[in-house]
Order: sequence, then C-alpha cells, then structure tokens
Amino acid sequence: MKVSLFIPVKDEIEGLRSILPRIKKEWIHQVVFIDGNSKDGSVEYIESLGYKVIPQSKPGLLNAWWEGFDASTGDVIIPFSPDNNSVPEDIPKLIEKMGEGYDIVIASRYAKGARSEDDDVMSYLANRLFTALINLLFRFHYTDALTMYKAFRKDLLTELKLEEHRKDHFEIMLACRAARRKLKVTEIPSIEPKRLGSDYSRAHPGKFGKYKSAIEFLVIIFRDWLKFK
Repeated sequence: MKVSLFIPVKDEIEGLRSILPRIKKEWIHQVVFIDGNSKDGSVEYIESLGYKVIPQSKPGLLNAWWEGFDASTGDVIIPFSPDNNSVPEDIPKLIEKMGEGYDIVIASRYAKGARSEDDDVMSYLANRLFTALINLLFRFHYTDALTMYKAFRKDLLTELKLEEHRKDHFEIMLACRAARRKLKVTEIPSIEPKRLGSDYSRAHPGKFGKYKSAIEFLVIIFRDWLKFK
C-alpha cells in the first residue's frame, strides 16, 4: 500500500517549521506540496528539506486540493494541514488502520480521548451540528465529519463521483457519500493543536468565510441526501 501525504501551502512558514521535522519520510511513499504563491519563505523552507513543491496553477483552496489529488500517486491519500492543526505522529496510526481494510480512517477531534485546542464556541457547535445532521440524514456514526485530517482510498474519488464536483467542499461530500454507500469507515482519537501563523491565511477564513462555508455545507449535504445514490 502506497501512501501520498498532501499538504496545501500558502504562507504557512510558522506551521511548517513545527510539523515538517516530525514527519518521517519512511512513513509514506510521497509528500505532495501544492503552493499557492507563498511570499513568506514557505517554498524555500520545504525545498531545503529535500521536498519538491508544485506551484498551484489555479487560485483557491478547492483547486489546491484537486491539484494535490491529481498529483498523488499513492493508493491512499492523507490531506494534512500546514498550520500545525494536524499531528504528524498520527500518520502511522492512520496508515495502520487503512492496512486493516478500511476505506476511510478519520483522525477525529471529538472521539473519546480526543480534543481540539483550536475550537472556539462557534466552530465547536458548527462541527458538532453538521456531523449530527449527516449522521441523522445518512444514518451513520461519525464523531467528526468535517475534519481535513483523514486517510482514504484514492479510488474513492472516482467511485463516489467526487471528481465531478471539484468546486464543492471535499470533506463534506466524502462524508455524505461514504455514509450513503455504507463504506467501511473508522476513527482514531486525535488532538488538534492551536493553529500557527496569520489569522487571515488560507486556513483561517475569518468570520465571513465561515458563514459562507456553512451555507455551502448545507447545500451539499441536502443535495447529496436527495440525489446521490
């Protein structure tokens, strides 16, 4: 089983300095960095560690995700946050569980023994409410449907027709469609540390960005509940 770790980057030098030295190259087959025109030395730092950086060809975080997926050559993909939100030490745990035959393994912030050090009240409530809504509509058992940090089979991009909706939020679609198909999904408890870096980087959308995303999440959830089989 080959594993691709995908990291979207745009001005995340502080977080990268925290996480990259802790990622062991022997854990994974490939690390894919998609850079959205960083100006803070992120690219130079990544390259100094011997990694290749792919310049993003189309603007926007959603495009970065799909460019990363397209560049991934592994059987399994793990999206990983560049801003210290994802714990590198959980990578081997995700891979071990995938080796047991799961389709998706989620690093949950809300499973027993897990915690988020980054949540405020609004983000906590939003995460819990969207997860509960997905569980209710699709009759599933997630504790954390929205997290970026998970391992999944790359062929699910085609199997669940995710590639047909490249402008939609990937995490929500994957959660809804995996639940609808009753795929083999499990979770491991994970700690979400405080984010590092600018409050207005790509990973920090601000209040307006959060409200806009919430509306988009609802549209995707109800669309897939009504139409995806």
